[in-house]
This record gives sequence, structure tokens and C-alpha cells, in this order.
Amino acid sequence: MTVGIVVPVLAKWYFGKVVGEATHALREAGFDVLLYELATPGQRQRFFATVQLYGRTDGVIIIALQPSREELESLASQGQAVALLGAESSAAGSVSVDNVAAGLAAVRHLLNLGHKRIAFVGIRDEEGSNLGGVPPLQRLRGYREAMAEAALAQEDVLEQFDENSVAGGAAAISRLLVLKQPPTAAFVASDEMAFGVLKVLRQTGLAVPRDFSVLGFDNHELCDVVGLTTMDHEVAEQGQDVARLLLDILHGGHPAVLSRSARLVVRETTGPPRALRTIPTGPDSPHSAEHFGDL
Repeated sequence: MTVGIVVPVLAKWYFGKVVGEATHALREAGFDVLLYELATPGQRQRFFATVQLYGRTDGVIIIALQPSREELESLASQGQAVALLGAESSAAGSVSVDNVAAGLAAVRHLLNLGHKRIAFVGIRDEEGSNLGGVPPLQRLRGYREAMAEAALAQEDVLEQFDENSVAGGAAAISRLLVLKQPPTAAFVASDEMAFGVLKVLRQTGLAVPRDFSVLGFDNHELCDVVGLTTMDHEVAEQGQDVARLLLDILHGGHPAVLSRSARLVVRETTGPPRALRTIPTGPDSPHSAEHFGDL
């Protein structure tokens, strides 16, 4: 009556939220939880190469680790039922998000507002990271598909990658702002990075969204505080889903594959580019301030 939950890192909002929701669902069903953080390649190798779980747990939830076939076989040899979050395998149940469609929808929103020079601020896996870059790379693919759909040239310089942190987002936007032709909007692969983007824009005196639009990913609990437009991929529900999926396997069910969609949550950080707001006016123009007020 115990389940193991394996994560690459605990000190991130996403993982804390998912683990909290999964733990609550498992304990409601009468199971205890053992938590394993595999922050380094060495910790990961030792975990899967030794009999860590045999006799201690009935099943294991693996979050964002993209386990190999050999790693899954190691768990199966220990009698473990397995459910994956953020990865897919025929040997285990899984819960995932359609990150390509989410990236496509995010950039379409910016395109529909009139933006043409749209940057992508992406997550760069640090050397030795256990995270696995599949979801972030899928968001990049969605960005590229949306830009191609709009027949806009894709410039490598508009794709900037850094660590998944406030500081990483700040560093990425700083590189974009010194371009000869800077973007007017950015799709950012995580809300945490987007907070760093907003910080730098504020420090440089650029108004959001008048001068620059920002769209994040996650629907972090602080998004309402800063008014960040973002893609909500239902983080809490992912944790609940993967726990229920594992419980079903433990009760004799077959491994299932669940896919969630992300939805756009519009707040105050996206709007038309400044060029569309700067409508020529004159004393006799129908576009004068008397007609439209202060744009």
C-alpha cells in the first residue's frame, strides 16, 4: 500500500503542484507515498540500476524523466506498476499534454493580434540535467509551425534559450532587446521565465502590452498577480490523472494513455503591437482623439 513518486527536481512550482495533487489522490485511496528526487545523472543511474523499490512499493509514478526501455524493464523486474507524466511508453500508463498544439495556439494568438516579429524564449536543459527536453521542444515546434503557417520568415536569432528560471528569462529577453530589429512579442516556454521577461521590460521602461506582448506557459499561481497571459495545461489535474491511472493499474486495469489540451488564458500582457495602435491623426481626421480617445 505504498507508491513511489520520482521527480528530477522538487524546487519548482510545477513539480511541487503535481506531486501535491498526486499525493493527495493516493492517500485518499489509502496509499502511503515515498518521494525520490533524481537531480543528477549519478542519482538516476543508481536508482534504476539497484533494487530500490522491490518490497517497498507497489507502483511508481515517474514525472518528466523520459525513462528508457531499460529503466522501465528494471522497474518491471521489481514488480512495479508504472505510470508516466510527461512521457509515453507502451510499457506503462501515461499522461501527457499536446504541447505542439499548445505552442501553435499561443503563437496564433499573438499573430491574430497583429504581431509579425515574435520571439520564442525556450528552456535550455543544463548539462547533466535529468529533465529531458521533450515538452519544451514540442512547444518550440508549435511556435515554428505557427510562424510557417503565417508565411513569416523564421530567424534563428528570434529563438533564445536559457535556464528555466526568472534569471533565465531575464537573460533571454535582454539578448532579444539589443537586436537591430527586436521582436514586438514573445512566446515564453514557462511562466517562471516569463516573470523574468516582464521584469526586464519594466526595468527598460517598455510598457506591456503597449510596447511588447508576453505570453507564458503553465498558468502559475502568480499569473493572476502579474496579469500574465498564458497557456493553462491544467497542472493540478495532471497530478490527479496520473495518480488515478496508476491506481487503476494496481487494481487490475490495463495501462491507459491520457492526453490533455492546453487552453489560452488571456490577461493583461498581450495586445496589438504599437504600430497598430499609432493611428495617424489630424484635426480633421476621423481617427482623431475626439473619436477614439487616448490609444
